[in-house]
Amino acid sequence: MGWKTKHSILFNLRRAPGARSGIAILLLIPCLCLSLLTACTISYKFTGTSINYDLIKTIQIDKVVNRAPYGWAPMEAMFNNKLQDMFANQTRLKLVKRGGDLHIAGEITGYDQFNKSISADGYSAQVQLRMTVNIRYDNNKTNEHWERQFQATTQYNSTQQLTSVQEELVTEMVKDLADQIFNATVANW
Repeated sequence: MGWKTKHSILFNLRRAPGARSGIAILLLIPCLCLSLLTACTISYKFTGTSINYDLIKTIQIDKVVNRAPYGWAPMEAMFNNKLQDMFANQTRLKLVKRGGDLHIAGEITGYDQFNKSISADGYSAQVQLRMTVNIRYDNNKTNEHWERQFQATTQYNSTQQLTSVQEELVTEMVKDLADQIFNATVANW
């Protein structure tokens, strides 16, 4: 199709009845689409928290001490590090030593193991390990205060020695407890 043919088709379209309104609509549709795309934006944020950062800026996390009658020495440090890391990595709150807008304190109150299931020969087949922490929470900006116990459990085969699986199991329970505490304090799930 040559230049003259294209030109004559356009010229004839312009002269046809109602063609002007058709051309105007064809030009108007892309302009409307472009303006809609630039005017409307959708924003989603999945931070997992319900913190009003205009009001709450700091958090104080006291050392959670091990007061369980039976315990494993590294457990206390593992728990404290995981809890602080979770708030540091998943919020914009600044960790402070004193006077935080949010304040978390508590202690490890239990570290127990007990038989979960018994085999046919009457001996234990599974052993359950449980870790319990008592947490006190204060939101000094909204005057919300509570004290709760959180528990995490895991199990291992009784043919294994606790000392051979203890680090892995405690790490799993510490992560679970830190998640529970995080969700109870600053997440709105």
